[in-house]
Amino acid sequence: MSTPRTPPRLLRVIRTVDLSPQMRRITLGGPAMAGFPLGMDGSHIKLMLPQAHQNEPMLPTLGPNGPVWPPADQRPITRTYSVSRYHPESGELDVDFVLHGDSGPASAWALRAQPGDAIGVAGPAGPALFQPGAPWYLLIGDPSSLALLTAVLRALSADAQGEVLIEVPDEGEIQALAHPAGMRLRWLVRHGAPAGESRLLLDAVAALPWPATPSVTLAGESAQVVAIRDFLLQQRQLPRRQLYAVPYWRDCYTEEAYHLERHRIMDELDAVPNQVPETVTTEPT
Repeated sequence: MSTPRTPPRLLRVIRTVDLSPQMRRITLGGPAMAGFPLGMDGSHIKLMLPQAHQNEPMLPTLGPNGPVWPPADQRPITRTYSVSRYHPESGELDVDFVLHGDSGPASAWALRAQPGDAIGVAGPAGPALFQPGAPWYLLIGDPSSLALLTAVLRALSADAQGEVLIEVPDEGEIQALAHPAGMRLRWLVRHGAPAGESRLLLDAVAALPWPATPSVTLAGESAQVVAIRDFLLQQRQLPRRQLYAVPYWRDCYTEEAYHLERHRIMDELDAVPNQVPETVTTEPT
């Protein structure tokens, strides 16, 4: 799913809508949306936020050896998110933000975002989100990965069969998601318990019948992703090529603090042959 490298786009907020108490959809657009690739819903994008003293982010340019960044005091704050949905007919891009106050720059920006506000977007890019033609599909995640999971659900054929397991902190984060009739959707509520200590998703995966080898799409809190990944590879003997496993964030960590550990986790994945996915992060919920 990689696309040719293009310069970051300077986009502006068109509108905002709250999907739940802790999730806000921000629709972006502008002339720079021209040429945005089709078929990349759920893929990674890099958001480039202005620093506190800026009204607009100063974006890097593309040089022969990669991006050329502005000086440190002008360099944008970057965060990795997912394309929620691209609307080619209107040239609009939806990005969903988990809101958690001012504890992270992206959440703080999303809380205050008004029509006309500027943000940079680089990408999209990333590996295949699922393996078409599988006998059944297993989708596992949390609010941080809803954009990914809903993109996969839209891409599946109408006769797709499988399971969707989504953990949320409370009932208020349950959303109505369109899905093929054969995909059973279950919301697991941890009632405010720490995400990094939860076993709700792991226990639900372990209890599933295993009639054939599925395509698995897994993303969310790091400790949970690692535990479920290891269970699938070791206990279910899932071939690595059938697994998209991406730790998006770690409970109680900022993205900066999680950076080195995230790379260690993905290096472990790379040590096993036939692995498709790569990592992406978002701020903690």
